[in-house]
Amino acid sequence: MPLFDTHAHLSSSQLESQLDEVLQNAAEQNLQGITSIGTNLASSKACLELAKTHSQIYAAVGVHPNDCHQATDADWAEIQTLAQHERVVAIGETGLDRYWDTVPIELQRTWFAKHIELSFETKKPLVIHMRDCDADILAMLNEHQRDGQIIGILHSFAGQWSTAQRALELGMYISFAGMVTFKKSHELREIAAKIPDDRILIETDSPYLSPHPHRSTRPNQPSLVRHTADCLADVRGTTANEFDELSTANAMRVFGIA
Repeated sequence: MPLFDTHAHLSSSQLESQLDEVLQNAAEQNLQGITSIGTNLASSKACLELAKTHSQIYAAVGVHPNDCHQATDADWAEIQTLAQHERVVAIGETGLDRYWDTVPIELQRTWFAKHIELSFETKKPLVIHMRDCDADILAMLNEHQRDGQIIGILHSFAGQWSTAQRALELGMYISFAGMVTFKKSHELREIAAKIPDDRILIETDSPYLSPHPHRSTRPNQPSLVRHTADCLADVRGTTANEFDELSTANAMRVFGIA
């Protein structure tokens, strides 16, 4: 069955330098799609160029919370323009991060709000980074929801079940990366087992977070999403084929891919 890696940084130097091999490996694992995620203006442009030239690649454009202190109003204007392109299927990577104390949280909130508004304007889902800030993220989502809805994905989820529950109530999707396969990630697997069938997604966050049994392998790459899919199928008591089918259908639905 086909797979869909909903979050990969294909424009990173670690993957772009070997893109042909990366895409060949992905094809061998029957990856139907890969969403390449922007973290600033330059990478957003690069992701869109990849999406224009490779039918299996789609783009997300935005400014990562740890990069927003280096972004300008002119950068944002260009990202707003990029977001209109048909090969751009999502807005982000955006969100909040309290782990790395490099960008003031108020500035992160300002940029997150920009992305939320752009998501509503374009009707394209948010790709949300959330690290050590469940309460902050929920406060922003509750403040900016419209008619009880936020279109988006909590990516590489490692938060609390209560956070996932509220996101689900708002109509969001929950995506799991390689961390869910790690031996010590028992609580995360318990959360993954409870996500409704129509709201669960998989990703690599490559070149980061290589899944078990490739945890020490660098760089991570989209083909390794197979291990995350198999782990989640086992946790949820379903077959690999059934999980592949439902997670790929979810990816295509949230990204509006026919």
